[in-house]
Formats: sequence, structure tokens, C-alpha cells
Amino acid sequence: MRVIRGLTLAAALAAAMAVGPVRADDAAAVKTVQDLYASFSETLKNGAGALPARVAAVGPALDRAFDFPAMTRVAVGAKWSSFTAAQQEALTEAFRRNLTVTYANRLARAAGGKFEVTPKVETRGSQRVVPTRVTADGDDSDVDFVVNAEDRVQDILLNGDVSEIASQRTILAAPLKSGGADGAVKFLRERADGMLAAKKAQ
Repeated sequence: MRVIRGLTLAAALAAAMAVGPVRADDAAAVKTVQDLYASFSETLKNGAGALPARVAAVGPALDRAFDFPAMTRVAVGAKWSSFTAAQQEALTEAFRRNLTVTYANRLARAAGGKFEVTPKVETRGSQRVVPTRVTADGDDSDVDFVVNAEDRVQDILLNGDVSEIASQRTILAAPLKSGGADGAVKFLRERADGMLAAKKAQ
């Protein structure tokens, strides 16, 4: 079973990025991903545990590794600039919480698995792609982290062409269209609450 899911909309995004030679300062980008995976492994060392505990355990690591403001802007798209500063802040926080709960939820499938970082980094314009492999339930998935110039993750690609941010953009399209920024915030909050409530009910 794949650990990270999304919708296949990243092929065009990847093709639009100019691929260049590996840079000499890739160690920091690799370390960002290694530290994130170390947190995942530590969280799962005694099994998956309860979802709220996983959220609390991996939340700080995701905050350090992910550029949530940039991820939110890309996921929202052109509407972002029309929102007030307060709406942008609320959207970013709701997006951060939803994605944190989503990743903590997915981690249950990786209990007993392996997270391996490949130190061979690919440069794409101002971004670097750190390739990794996740082994869970006997299945291997290639997971590539797109890291920006500040060594923060801006996207995650599954098996080379499935973009997390493209998936999030698709998920947000309907609530943004019907309810604007406030509708999207409400949707993201309810989505995260729903995941947490479902686990409590099991």
C-alpha cells in the first residue's frame, strides 16, 4: 500500500522545471528530509499508536521541514492574492493542520517499514529534488521531496509524477469556488477534525 497519495497532476509541473547539474550545497536539503524521516521513525518505533499522539509527535518536525506558507499559496492558486492578510493567515494555519493530520494518519501504514533517503540530489531551477524510498506492507514507493532555496519542502512527488500540492489544489477547488477563503478554511478544519474523529470512533 502506498504511503503517500495524491492526484496525478505533477507531470506538467515537473516538465516545466529545467533540470540542471547537482549543486555542491545539497547537504542541507538532504538533511531536511533525513531529519523529517528520523522523526517518522521515532514516532513509529513502538508501533503506530493513536492518531492524536502521532500528530503531536510529527507536528514539530513537519513545521521545521515544510514551507507551509508557500505550499498554501500554490495550493490555493490565483485566488490567493485577492484574500486579506487575515484570511491568508487563517488559510495557512488550516492548511498546515490538515496536512499534519493527513501525514500523521498515513504514517500508520508505515509502521514496521523503512524510510531511506538517497543523497543524490537533482537540481531543478532554484529547487532541489531529494529522492527517497518508503517501504511499507511489502511495497516500495519512490517519494521525492522538492526543496526550495531555504531548504524547506515545497512539494512531495510519489513515484515521480504524483504531486501532493497538485492533489491539495484539486481538493480545495470546490470549497474555494463556493465559499472563498472562509469556505476553504472551514473545509480544511472540518477535514482534519473528521480524520481525528474517525480514529477515535474505531
